[in-house]
Amino acid sequence: MKFKAFLTENGVNLLEKRFLAAFDKMGKTCYLFLTKHHLFFLHNLLNGDGVQCIAQFRIDVLFDDYRISSQNEDRIAFSLDVSLLYRAVKSSVSICTEFSGGLASNRLQIKLVKKLPSNCTQPMPFLTFETKGYKSAVIQDVPISKPLSRSQVVELQTALDSAQDLPPTLVQVQDPNQLLNFVDRMKHVGDVLNVTISKHGDLQVQTSTTLIRLGSEFQRLSVIGDKSQAPAEDRNLSAQARSERAIARGDAQSVQVSVKHFLKSLQCHLTKPDSAFYGIAPQGACLTVIFQFMVPGTRQTDKSISLHCRLPVLDPGSN
Repeated sequence: MKFKAFLTENGVNLLEKRFLAAFDKMGKTCYLFLTKHHLFFLHNLLNGDGVQCIAQFRIDVLFDDYRISSQNEDRIAFSLDVSLLYRAVKSSVSICTEFSGGLASNRLQIKLVKKLPSNCTQPMPFLTFETKGYKSAVIQDVPISKPLSRSQVVELQTALDSAQDLPPTLVQVQDPNQLLNFVDRMKHVGDVLNVTISKHGDLQVQTSTTLIRLGSEFQRLSVIGDKSQAPAEDRNLSAQARSERAIARGDAQSVQVSVKHFLKSLQCHLTKPDSAFYGIAPQGACLTVIFQFMVPGTRQTDKSISLHCRLPVLDPGSN
């Protein structure tokens, strides 16, 4: 089992300044899943209790001289502490820059190794970052779990495949920060968020207590997938009345999610997405948030990077 590569300058920027900052906010640990063509960060994928977060990168976006081999179809997966990985990358970049005044002439190597730590009798696996200067080298080791077995990798791949299913209707929010600021205020009102998404391009978020109801509506959003025109007679109705009628017609779905989970998913704004799509899975199985990244300077979607979250829904009878 071998993995070795050099981080590109773009790869360093993506990890250090964007994606690791977001995953560090999501939770303590995640899986790193390496294949011949992609790298995945998988948070909470095998646990249905919290927010699942999946980031996927095409290998050439992150690495040069990428080499991987294993007896499991050249797939390697392991878990690690995100904060330790984030710290190691930031520190390595700082040292690399200090050594050479820039990254162009002094690349950062990353590889999978086994070492015998002090006070241990068995070698342990590490993800190692190596920065070579003119007369010295700096090595930083990030401890990782024992790489997953063949059956565990199959389980992880199966969970990943099922998590890629798209909701039938997705609505686009151009500025995710608008939702972040609003839901951040909602957390002082209640713990449960009602989210309604319609085929007409409406997104409603609402929380309430016995004394107060607080909500916001985004109308006429771009729709991907199943869409329909809102009846003319609904235009003068309140947001709640319109959503109730749309649900009754089968033109909308509504779910309840934890405010805390919703806020956690919005930490993904640290990855600097250009927009976000919201959708509800069939039978209200989960709330899905897909973040869109554009090729810089264009209006084309960057298909080399993807990021999405799945939020578990609450049982309405439990509130």
